[in-house]
Amino acid sequence: MSDNYLTVIPTDPYWQPGKDAAERAAVVLSGMLSDDDARRGLEAKWHDSVEVVHCCANLERISCPWCGRELTPLWWGDAVSQCYEGGFSSLMVTVPCCAVDTSLNELVYDWPMGFARFRIEVLYPNRAWLTDGELASLAGALGHPVRQVLIHI
Repeated sequence: MSDNYLTVIPTDPYWQPGKDAAERAAVVLSGMLSDDDARRGLEAKWHDSVEVVHCCANLERISCPWCGRELTPLWWGDAVSQCYEGGFSSLMVTVPCCAVDTSLNELVYDWPMGFARFRIEVLYPNRAWLTDGELASLAGALGHPVRQVLIHI
């Protein structure tokens, strides 16, 4: 059996909301879900350090935001490991394709992924992507811009 999560994270990997803002955003997200079963799977999570929010089986490719070339999974894994060894105090890497310094969080992930110390996620959300308007509503409730990750395990 597989699991599907709809996960919303701040665009800044190091940012965390206060409890009130997280609760407001959870209420807003709950209103975007189709049924009570999906609402029961909604949870806000805080992490002590930055974590990889990986789309798992949905990932098709990772590309450079500067030149558009595809990056190999081996290079990406090594880059994440090096940043992890430093406690994710920095997500900066030099991409091998064009030697530009950029953040792991800014690479182009197809399907979207990211890095975060906070997330709101729903297990079995019974829906697909959030619309731009829905993301804007969540960002307003949270007090910070957000991105979404659809995780398939």
